Amino acid sequence: QLQLVESGGDLVQPGGSLRLSCAAASGNLDYYAIAWFRQAPGNEREGLISISHSGARRTYSDSVRGRFTAFRDDANNAVYLQMNSLEPEDTAVYFCAATMRYTGSLQSSDYKYWGQGTRVTVSS
Repeated sequence: QLQLVESGGDLVQPGGSLRLSCAAASGNLDYYAIAWFRQAPGNEREGLISISHSGARRTYSDSVRGRFTAFRDDANNAVYLQMNSLEPEDTAVYFCAATMRYTGSLQSSDYKYWGQGTRVTVSS
């Protein structure tokens, strides 16, 4: 059973950067495509980026393309979300999720395994 743990959430000023981590408490991330989602209070969960098993393919949502990216660190069994040019609208709880087959989907229903989330607040 794959267990995911996110970390790295923090309070950051507008225009700043932050890197979130998604690690496997059990299981090997090499076997899974990973996606990052976020959910702000009162909003539905939003898919941001999906990344394939090898890391060679990514799908981005329009809301984060050009500012966020994801990459894999196989040596450390982790996937990262690099967030740049952060805006107050990026304030949310961020989740990573995993699925066996990469399709580029950013639909939460396509992902079986989820972490507990890490909170990001963008504010001056």
